[in-house]
Amino acid sequence: MPEAINPAFRRAVIALSGGPTDAAIVRLALEVARPNRAELIAVHVVELDWTQPLDADVAERSEEAQRVLDAAEGIADQLHCKIESVLVQARDVGAAIVDEAAARRADLLILGLSYRTRFGGDFAIGRTIPYALKNAPCAVWVLRQPKGEEPQ
Repeated sequence: MPEAINPAFRRAVIALSGGPTDAAIVRLALEVARPNRAELIAVHVVELDWTQPLDADVAERSEEAQRVLDAAEGIADQLHCKIESVLVQARDVGAAIVDEAAARRADLLILGLSYRTRFGGDFAIGRTIPYALKNAPCAVWVLRQPKGEEPQ
């Protein structure tokens, strides 16, 4: 008989994209973390292209990123929980999230997936989630937005 899946974890990295799934993954993580008093780290990555140095001052994008992290902290406050927020500038979102999970010794990485389709109607998963599924040193949870809630 297969072993039961235990959702308990001690430290999780929550990858925030600024998209419609952010609030749902933060709430899920907080609810599952609460009984075990697990540590939660919300990470938002500002992706820089190769023409910019990694320490570039991207104030306009950083303000939006800070709003994403503030929203996660607001949800945590509403639920009377604590969440650490981290802003990262990197060339690749997937690699940065996986690196953060490894550096934090997380035993869980949580990502959200918007329900999107490409031209022609095929479901689009992007590059970040496949990268995380392949390379994360820990368990990975992906919460997909319900079909029919696709952004306009």
